[in-house]
Amino acid sequence: MLRGKKILVGVTGSIAAYKIPFLVRLLVKEGAEVKVVCTEMATHFVTPLTLSTLSGNPVYTDFFDSRDGSWHSHVDLGHWADVYLLAPVSATTLGKMANGIADNLLLATYLAAKCPVLFAPAMDLDMFNHPTTNRNIKTLVGFGNHLLEPETGELASGLTGPGRMQEPEHILSFLKDFFKKKKELNGKNVLVSAGPTYEPIDPVRFIGNFSSGKMGFAIAETLADMGARVILVTGPTSLNTHNQNIERYDVNTAQEMLTNCQKFAEEAHIVIMSAAVADFTPVSKQSKKIKEKNKVINLELKPTTDILKTLGAQKKQGQIVIGFALETDDELENASRKLKNKNLDLIVLNSLQDKNAGFGHNTNKVTFINKAGRTKSFALKTKKEVAIDLAEEILDMIKTGN
Repeated sequence: MLRGKKILVGVTGSIAAYKIPFLVRLLVKEGAEVKVVCTEMATHFVTPLTLSTLSGNPVYTDFFDSRDGSWHSHVDLGHWADVYLLAPVSATTLGKMANGIADNLLLATYLAAKCPVLFAPAMDLDMFNHPTTNRNIKTLVGFGNHLLEPETGELASGLTGPGRMQEPEHILSFLKDFFKKKKELNGKNVLVSAGPTYEPIDPVRFIGNFSSGKMGFAIAETLADMGARVILVTGPTSLNTHNQNIERYDVNTAQEMLTNCQKFAEEAHIVIMSAAVADFTPVSKQSKKIKEKNKVINLELKPTTDILKTLGAQKKQGQIVIGFALETDDELENASRKLKNKNLDLIVLNSLQDKNAGFGHNTNKVTFINKAGRTKSFALKTKKEVAIDLAEEILDMIKTGN
């Protein structure tokens, strides 16, 4: 599973760094190509010579070699890797990662990395339990990084509890499972819609909503990480895509989103409509800015085409169509009705009644309802975690056929 994979290992100043030579040896034995980046503090716990000998590659500790001036490009390292594994991650590095501080080569490479990032915290019990540590971990997971949960056991201080970096064998197993999951959607075409639509009133005004697109982008990135070719049709948003398997199309109006979604739905194995599409659009757009003041203006609206219902009606044999339902009352009843009326295989329900869920937040609280009426509810999670849950549900639907 790891043969030919390019794994960049980032080592920080934690006593757990003594385990990294064992991990590097295991990775090389599995056929992986390994490069190592160390912070200066990490070199006090494990020598670059040891890591270089085991990996078969130079170990990078600074931006340049002071002896000959040769440059160690954090950009090249970040683009080279198939995965960037930071282990162990000290509390200091954890805080810097969460706040975008790049004061060494390891952190600059983290910010430049285009590949998935895995991080394995290692620190003493009280440091691990501190609220700032918990906040930083949640922030990094919210960015789409993958957490290797610390294990519980005896720590270097003599205390016992969570904070031990996972053992090299466990990290190796995690990596194998990670790359296995990355391949599970190989050959699948996925259409995802995201964000709001803007329905123009005049050249400067529009009808819109508060959707940020974060949920749809998290879904697109997660499925692309699993090997799918993703077509992302998105309304106006400030978000960027990162995975090269994502092909992005930016639109503004509901009609533009409909046109693009219909175009790509034909070849999609999986259709996921998470966009918050406007239900109404002005009958006519004014060619000039409306300037009348202190005057009541009547705005005539007409319904937009229901994109989800249209795609559900056109669903092909074996195609999976998934919709989202944002409700304020009678949530389960309304979402179940939407699932049936629009010929969906699954609907993802979230409610504006739930704190920190829905528009604009980095977190969401959802319930899955499938066409058999089975419901599965989740606690409040980051939108990346929700996307992973949805991906697991999709894999189950593919395997079971329902």
